[in-house]
Amino acid sequence: MTLAVVGLGLIGGSMAIDLRRRGFARQIIGVDRDPLHQATALRLGLVDEVADLAAAQARADLVLLAVPVDATLAILPEVMDRVHDRQVVCDVASTKRVIVERIRQHPHRRRFVPSHPMAGTEFSGPWAALSGLFDSKAAIICDREQSDDDAVACVERLYATLNMRMVHMQAQRHDMHVAYVSHVSHVISFTLALTVLDKERDEKAIFDLASGGFSSTARLAKSSADMWTPIFQHNRENLVSVLDAYNDRLQEFRRLIAEGDHEGLHQLISEANHIRRVLNG
Repeated sequence: MTLAVVGLGLIGGSMAIDLRRRGFARQIIGVDRDPLHQATALRLGLVDEVADLAAAQARADLVLLAVPVDATLAILPEVMDRVHDRQVVCDVASTKRVIVERIRQHPHRRRFVPSHPMAGTEFSGPWAALSGLFDSKAAIICDREQSDDDAVACVERLYATLNMRMVHMQAQRHDMHVAYVSHVSHVISFTLALTVLDKERDEKAIFDLASGGFSSTARLAKSSADMWTPIFQHNRENLVSVLDAYNDRLQEFRRLIAEGDHEGLHQLISEANHIRRVLNG
């Protein structure tokens, strides 16, 4: 298997590490517009070589698009124009509906498998690549009936190599669900970080006094603006709906705290504790 990884950041780099170590790919060609990313990926051994997109695709059995949503939308049509009958194209972007709509009528649509590995950290770039990042996480494959069986099987084998759990769903449902379990968490983290920075001007005090609770909640605020701005933009309808529901709950907490309603607060927190059952499976 010759694999072309387009985008040598956290996700592309982390996938390359384990796909090589676990025997999925014998040759990995990296594609990235940033010369520093190219050099770092080569130095770290994430890829065997770097090439431009057309040259890498010409030699690849599988083309993995590991770039932000906007970049995926920009390059996907040209990649699909060049695809041949035995080649597979897969993306890993965090929103899916706009991507599948982008090439819905393309004559080679069935060689494309839209997917989303539900894993990551707040860091970016090839130096953030991490072996084992995807182990035991969920890999979502969308609209499988619109892709050739062998293409889906290839992508499923990729994620099985990464020790991921396979989940199949429609692109529209994917975007709704990730708005709840991923995207809104980032909005909350960004908002908390801004609130603290607005009110607490003594940065040393923030550093000295911040506990594990604050650090874990604000951790996502270190995430890349280049990645998350287009995610929010392209999933805005779902995200606004989730934020409206979240704001209703936030106002409920505010009212109970302002009124000193001990019983109401206790009941609300106890209801929230039920998430433990969901998260523990």
